[in-house]
Amino acid sequence: MFLPILQIHSEDIPSYALVCGDPMRAELISRKLEEARELSFSREYRTFVGRISGVPVAVVSHGVGSAGAAICFEELIRAGVTTLIRVGTAGSYSEENPAGSLIVSTAAVRTDGLTRQLVPDGFPAVGDSRVVEALYEAASEQGGIVRKGITVTLDVFFQGVVDFPHKQFKQAGAVAVEMEIAALYVIASLRGVRAGAIVALDGYADADLAEVYDPNTDVVAQAVEREIQAALQAVVKLSILDGNR
Repeated sequence: MFLPILQIHSEDIPSYALVCGDPMRAELISRKLEEARELSFSREYRTFVGRISGVPVAVVSHGVGSAGAAICFEELIRAGVTTLIRVGTAGSYSEENPAGSLIVSTAAVRTDGLTRQLVPDGFPAVGDSRVVEALYEAASEQGGIVRKGITVTLDVFFQGVVDFPHKQFKQAGAVAVEMEIAALYVIASLRGVRAGAIVALDGYADADLAEVYDPNTDVVAQAVEREIQAALQAVVKLSILDGNR
């Protein structure tokens, strides 16, 4: 089957896939794979396949925001992907989790517009427990600050006349904010596949802590490197648990 948006053939796609916003990060991840090859680069969607410790895996970029990312998730699932792991970045809500920390998202607050058009209000966006635990275990092996917690998925990046909801979600216990995890978790639930997400914190979202936003620091780059390694090792761990090795 040919997937028209990703511009790939389903028979080329394995059951495990890492997804990320940035096409250049997809290429970075692919360099860590055995037998890596690029299948397509269409719009924001860039697709690679290869192996990690012998396990076949796809790496696909989905761009910024839930609506475009959802197309990527849906087509990958149609191609036969049964495990999706997002490898992204997020803004922190706490000084305990500064830039360079890693967060494994257990669930996501649905403040995006997309999931409201897929499921009723009140339906949860929750990561698969097996994927979450594999990510947390693998990330902890990489060193540095690693947390598990609820993340917020928000469509807006630059504020308009409506205040950001960061303060209330921080008070409720959320640890970070990004733009796609809720879509990933809801779609995974709808389609009967499993999903998890790990994000590297690249600054503070909380206005009381915010500084000049600069995601292009060595600290963030090192965190992204750790989360990539964690996601790849999580795939290996899950493959073993799934009885594929």
